[in-house]
Amino acid sequence: QVQLVESGGGLAQPGGSLRLSCAASISGGFMRLDTMGWYRQAPGKERELVATITHYGATTYARSAKGRFTVSSYNAANEVYLQMNSLQPEDTAVYFCTITVQWDPMTQEDYWGQGTQVTVSS
Repeated sequence: QVQLVESGGGLAQPGGSLRLSCAASISGGFMRLDTMGWYRQAPGKERELVATITHYGATTYARSAKGRFTVSSYNAANEVYLQMNSLQPEDTAVYFCTITVQWDPMTQEDYWGQGTQVTVSS
């Protein structure tokens, strides 16, 4: 019913930029996408929040992402983006797109993409 397709990962040099995109394909009617965003998981570490954006445009950022990353969305197309600037080697991780679908007033579910690798190295 819900498929998330991520793109834009790859290799960047320290100080460089990448832009991640995530498109949600949703079968069936739903009320709205409550929250869309990005998490990441580095080798040997737990998955952690990077940034999220609500349906109304309110954003949340991890401390490590503030000032460098920008999350945005295009609600009409069910897409969310992550612009990453000033990348550092510690940003190397698999980045996962996530969405929360409000199917009806009583039903809300979270969905995850397969992840896209971001590697920052010289």
